[in-house]
Amino acid sequence: MLIDFKNLNLNQLPSKTEFEKKVKAFLEEWFSYKKTVSVQTSGSTGIPKIFEIKKPKMMASAEMTCNFLGLKEGNVALLCLPVEYISGKMMIVRSLVRHMKLIITDPSTRPFQNLQDKIDFCAMTPLQVENSLDHLHWIKNIIIGGAAVSESLKKKIFNTLGTKGSQRIFETYGMSETLSHIALKQIYPVSEAFFTAFENVDISTDERGCLRIFAPHLNAEVLQTNDLVEIKNDKQFRFLGRIDNVINSGGAKIFPEQLEALVKKEIPNEIVFIGREDERLGQKLILVIEGQESQGIINKITAIPFEKSFYKPKEIIFIEKIPRTPNGKINRIALKNIQ
Repeated sequence: MLIDFKNLNLNQLPSKTEFEKKVKAFLEEWFSYKKTVSVQTSGSTGIPKIFEIKKPKMMASAEMTCNFLGLKEGNVALLCLPVEYISGKMMIVRSLVRHMKLIITDPSTRPFQNLQDKIDFCAMTPLQVENSLDHLHWIKNIIIGGAAVSESLKKKIFNTLGTKGSQRIFETYGMSETLSHIALKQIYPVSEAFFTAFENVDISTDERGCLRIFAPHLNAEVLQTNDLVEIKNDKQFRFLGRIDNVINSGGAKIFPEQLEALVKKEIPNEIVFIGREDERLGQKLILVIEGQESQGIINKITAIPFEKSFYKPKEIIFIEKIPRTPNGKINRIALKNIQ
């Protein structure tokens, strides 16, 4: 399905698939008398919840992204994310406010399987990008969200597109409460270390070192996150990890996201570090690897020069499938309960 937001006629929109019906239902909700839109959180860091967002705030968020990327009327965007969540809803709103053409394809891990169109703008998960490397040259601007972009995926992107491609690929920072992202970090063709916050977004940290966000056009209150960050200046920051995920092993604080980024440089598998209760250490550092058990992979991990000895996993577990939330994020809560 293709929606031309410059000449939108809601009554004439076809809706053959279940996903197309959901997109049409969202547009009907958007153009209704209601002043808010219902959004579901992913549940990756807690119990999923539904909350209401005012439509003008979603439009303000959409304008920020469109301005940052230089998107304009007539551009072609692709929606391949679920519309239950803010990520999918905001792709529709961005297309709407900038009068773009929006191609609708059912969310899957291989969104370009049946497409032959060139795209100006698309939001994808890391897994979708991983499975679409042969199609990246079709897309001018890609934003990747839902999970951190691994070093191995960055290498694959550069190997696919070369060092001087015309495409631009960004990693996003945001959450449902910030109406998708409030900062972007370019990973191709330039690989940046810090996220850059949008205009009119102020950043700071609390006494724990966790990020505080003040974006009055999105939320009247300061949003307190549980994300540990390193602030470079008033617009740039580096994500270190979620304070909820910090593992306390023998009195040492371990940030699993940093170790995951290091290990993913060496092996292609999806991996997650977790802490398991341990009488002696308090929490024992466990590395969970998706896929069949492999001595070769174990040898590669053993050979990694971890900065500190306690960064080495005390145990390595292979499982068939790492649990994920419905929108593709790793479900660390469920993972900790796997025996």
